[in-house]
Amino acid sequence: MSSDKRRVVCSAPGRAGIIGNPTDMYGGAVLSCSVGMRARATVTPASELVLETSGQECRIANRDDLRPQGDSFDLARAILDYMRLPPLKCHVSYESEIPLRSGLSGSTALVVALLQALLAWRGEYPNRYQLAERARYIELNYLKVVCGYQDAYMCTFGGLNYMDFGGKQFYRHAEAELFATIEPLADYVRELPLLLGFTGVLHDSGQVHRPLRERWLEGEATVVEGYRRITEIARLGKKALLTANWPLLGRLMNENHAIQRDLGGSGESNEKLIASALEAGALGAKLAGAGHGGTIIALWPWSDTSPLEEALSRAGASASYRLEVAPGVMLEGGG
Repeated sequence: MSSDKRRVVCSAPGRAGIIGNPTDMYGGAVLSCSVGMRARATVTPASELVLETSGQECRIANRDDLRPQGDSFDLARAILDYMRLPPLKCHVSYESEIPLRSGLSGSTALVVALLQALLAWRGEYPNRYQLAERARYIELNYLKVVCGYQDAYMCTFGGLNYMDFGGKQFYRHAEAELFATIEPLADYVRELPLLLGFTGVLHDSGQVHRPLRERWLEGEATVVEGYRRITEIARLGKKALLTANWPLLGRLMNENHAIQRDLGGSGESNEKLIASALEAGALGAKLAGAGHGGTIIALWPWSDTSPLEEALSRAGASASYRLEVAPGVMLEGGG
């Protein structure tokens, strides 16, 4: 393909934590699934480096232009800063179907898609473990988001995965980071009877995680023991899912949520949707990500989801989604 017609397109999915979150920040384990909505980045030739999103453009002439401005281009600036760029002569556009700040890893999906697209533009193709770690490093160190590893790994790998983050409870330099253990489960699960409900309240996951992280680092017993138990719950939840033991999975989801709620990691809008889901008959309901807004996930092992959807809507949900297994980061064109 001639240089003037070259086009790199990359996409990455969001994710929803089924059980075990937020122990991906504490050396724990998480069972998580991708969502059907995706973030997408496109790179094409240009006479200068231009960023485009949401109908707006931003030109990057030198490294001073990579300083955060508090706008929608900061995410791309952070990636370019991490990659020590410019110089580049290309047009970089990005968009997302995932509602940002909805607890479905919309910002991480954009980081993964953009990072993969820019690396491919330069002829670099890291493996998925390397890409996930780089994306997470950018979020933590360049975007200053206090975060775990679930988001970066799920947006990269996609699918339905049991993930073990043993040895990753303390943030290390990139070269010293261990890789997570990723176990794909989709081939062993006949059905995934889970529904997502978006509170409509935008949240900041870092604001939820930061104070809990500080309490854990200080050795507060309730936090340390709580996350140890949630890790155990994730292991039990894996077996419950694989054996379609929905009553047990529901009880484990409810216990997972109760621990996080009692530690202060939920929120009024989340509790309202969770209560409505349980009252409608859901076997379990919990946060799909961080709380104080965002999205909840409910276990509903019946074909007719309308009673649950109606209950969530009455409780204030702005949208509901059926969970579906979607592929991870993909180069859709060029590369």
